[in-house]
Amino acid sequence: MPAPFLPMSMDEVKRLGLSSLDIVLVTGDAYVDHPSFGCALIGRLLEAEGFSVGIIAQPDWNGVEDFRALGRPNLFFGVTAGNMDSMVNRYTSEKRLRSDDAYTPEGVAGKRPDRAANVYAQRCREAFKDVPIVLGGIEASLRRFAHYDYWSDKVRRSILLDAKADLLVYGNAERAIVEIARRAQNGEAPRLMRGIRGTAYLSDFVGDEAGLRLPAYEEVRSDVKAYALASRLMHLESNPLNARPLVQRHGDKDLVVAPPPLPLSTAEMDRIFELPYARAPHPIYGKARIPAWEMIRFSITILRGCFGGCTFCSITEHEGRIVQNRSEGSVLREIGQMQARMKGFTGVISDLGGPTANMYRLGCKDVRTQTICRRLSCVSPKICKSLVTDHGPLLDLYRKARSHPGVKKVLIASGLRYDLALDSPDYVDELAAHHVGGYLKVAPEHTEPDVLAHMMKPSIALYERFEKRFSQAAVKVGQKLYLIPYFIAGHPGTTDTDMLKLSLWLKRHGLKLDQVQTFLPSPMSLATAMYHTGLNPLTPELKSVFVPKGGRQRRLHKAYLRWHDPENAPLIKESLIALGRKDLLAQFVPALPGRNAQTGGKAGRRPG
Repeated sequence: MPAPFLPMSMDEVKRLGLSSLDIVLVTGDAYVDHPSFGCALIGRLLEAEGFSVGIIAQPDWNGVEDFRALGRPNLFFGVTAGNMDSMVNRYTSEKRLRSDDAYTPEGVAGKRPDRAANVYAQRCREAFKDVPIVLGGIEASLRRFAHYDYWSDKVRRSILLDAKADLLVYGNAERAIVEIARRAQNGEAPRLMRGIRGTAYLSDFVGDEAGLRLPAYEEVRSDVKAYALASRLMHLESNPLNARPLVQRHGDKDLVVAPPPLPLSTAEMDRIFELPYARAPHPIYGKARIPAWEMIRFSITILRGCFGGCTFCSITEHEGRIVQNRSEGSVLREIGQMQARMKGFTGVISDLGGPTANMYRLGCKDVRTQTICRRLSCVSPKICKSLVTDHGPLLDLYRKARSHPGVKKVLIASGLRYDLALDSPDYVDELAAHHVGGYLKVAPEHTEPDVLAHMMKPSIALYERFEKRFSQAAVKVGQKLYLIPYFIAGHPGTTDTDMLKLSLWLKRHGLKLDQVQTFLPSPMSLATAMYHTGLNPLTPELKSVFVPKGGRQRRLHKAYLRWHDPENAPLIKESLIALGRKDLLAQFVPALPGRNAQTGGKAGRRPG
């Protein structure tokens, strides 16, 4: 019988009639028993497979006492930094400490250390020296190879070495973690486990026949061309249907990274999301508010993965490029559970989505093509002719969800891929008529062709076409709806002139944005490789890329996005003079205060 909550104390363990646990999961997040929180999902799956599991959430890492709270695990510790990379979670793109943490009760900052996976693994080792440690979660996943670390401005070793863990699990880890647990139960040491997709391990030497050998850590640390080449090879080996094992030497050890996990079937996705979650934070938190939980509380995940291939995004390196879908029945059953078991549900579903709102049931129409394909994106530089773009199954799901008894409204809050939506006019009509609560998020990211090419994003003309189409759909149903476009400043390949042109485009479209982002080089992404090396790994000759670096230039690029803020006028003035564009000074200096697009002022482009 499943536990009401996975235990967080020995008292709870004893109430379950147990004296010890098979597996103890350590996480940098508060424990919320919901499938949107990776630790809960993995814990419930292991429980369903017959293992006893407990959770140590946000332990005090200054000592080992918290890491002994559940006793010595029989099989292994599973360690994760949480739903986010701990450095991304703790620091802004300007490397300033964030003032809050959405995964902590009351949003309090500072409840996890820098490089949390490393620290937690080391404390687990101190607590119980002989217990194996399996590293997982997005921090481990995206740092599985030697990688550029933005915060220390250097290339670091694979996290497997720094954490001194026995085994690393990356990507969709469900099948892998169950196999690891079963083999450990049969007496096999995790550090010696081989042949498990989605894992990485260390060996003295495996030989060249074991897989494709990448440039060694020592090479990529000192040679930017070697780093760019390694990045290219890593990404070309990301299709689980044809990927080869990858080997990277680190000193006297070979890091061996097995091919990515195969996509989960719909039946597997349904099972995982329908495990007996309490769908609430652990009672230990009382009435404390956990912002990340509040945000997703009444949302439902319908898919995983993304075939967009945006170079600045790491979703595809973690969840994969092949979209994995839940069935209609499973989603509708979750709606029923939400109504029956979740306090505060008013009949409004805040989101039906995933990494991308409208990739449900989309994918390659030709299995043979998919098996040999090594494209990094199915939609860049244009939509692949082998890609199914029919939004019909998604529309069917929307209709059934909103007609479910007790449901008043189904909103779509996940980011929308507008180039795909343009292929399905009916989808745009229905979205405007039923599923937008005033604002719809879209991400053109930039306006200039060369920058968009480095991002692997579609042309701004497609965004303008979508804006027009969405406007027509909104007018047709008498709705006042706004598009909220997101843009990135400081992305590799972006010059000051590019940002000026983007700023002029924003002015022409009446957009005054306050919530803007500066490019943050997260581990493993292609754009991060460009940022570090000044080279484009996607080009055969490793073509040079202009990279805006340094605090002043990154501030300037952000200032162009917020052209309406008077505080940015001096910086923009200097730039216009340097670019020989004094003719534009009257447009930018002095800048007039503007209202925030995201709160409904003129900044939002109102389509209808």
